[in-house]
Amino acid sequence: MSQSKEKDFIWGEICDEANAAKEQEPLLASFLESAVLQHDQLESSLAFQLSEKLASATMPAATLRATFDEIMSEDPSIGRSARADLEAVRDRDPACTGLGLPFLYSKGFHSIQVHRLAHWLWVNDRRPLASHLQNRTSEKFGVDIHPGARLGEGIFIDHATGVVIGETSVVEDEVSMLHEVTLGGTGKEMGDRHPKVRRGVLICAGAKILGNVEVGEGAKVAAGSVVLSDVAPHSTVAGIPAEVVGHPEADQPALGMDSRLGV
Repeated sequence: MSQSKEKDFIWGEICDEANAAKEQEPLLASFLESAVLQHDQLESSLAFQLSEKLASATMPAATLRATFDEIMSEDPSIGRSARADLEAVRDRDPACTGLGLPFLYSKGFHSIQVHRLAHWLWVNDRRPLASHLQNRTSEKFGVDIHPGARLGEGIFIDHATGVVIGETSVVEDEVSMLHEVTLGGTGKEMGDRHPKVRRGVLICAGAKILGNVEVGEGAKVAAGSVVLSDVAPHSTVAGIPAEVVGHPEADQPALGMDSRLGV
């Protein structure tokens, strides 16, 4: 399922950072041992952390952890996607200087990983448990991603509070979004009713994209905008309703995280 620490450079870097933090701040030693250093692979550590965060009186951490371990063993792509998401945070978040910080503390990263587990349950006809994980993620992290939504790899949700992603949404690889983004419907319509966000898109804080619309590859949605129709690839839209106001200089604005309209 996973690589050894010697070959898994991402896991090795996380362990190195945990050891350094343990030396620097002894009060964190027990936490870092439990969360990272006692594990031999990223998947095991991730299952431990998520189960501890989502546990409740009626759903013990040990039960969740066993389920998460089972899912990641069945589907190695979940661990691969987690590594891509970690690298996305490190590369795009100016406040992040390594992998350990998002791995341990980023609720945007954590909510995406719970979604990946819930999505596996959803498509494998274990929908009640998938819905339970969606609910717990919303309660604990303030992020509501329907388990039916399809997310690619290298996804970065900065700050994450208030993010909502609907059931038939599609978010392709290398997309970035900030807090209070909504990928929602327009009412009580049924069927395929949520946005399709293509590769490299940047969705800035507070933007709302509503309905079965397509946001083309490399587009940028300005902060506070309301998108109700398709967005052409490599265009910048802003306003309520959103209109084209320019074109990003970068081919994939998600990678640069520049929310200004003119760049």
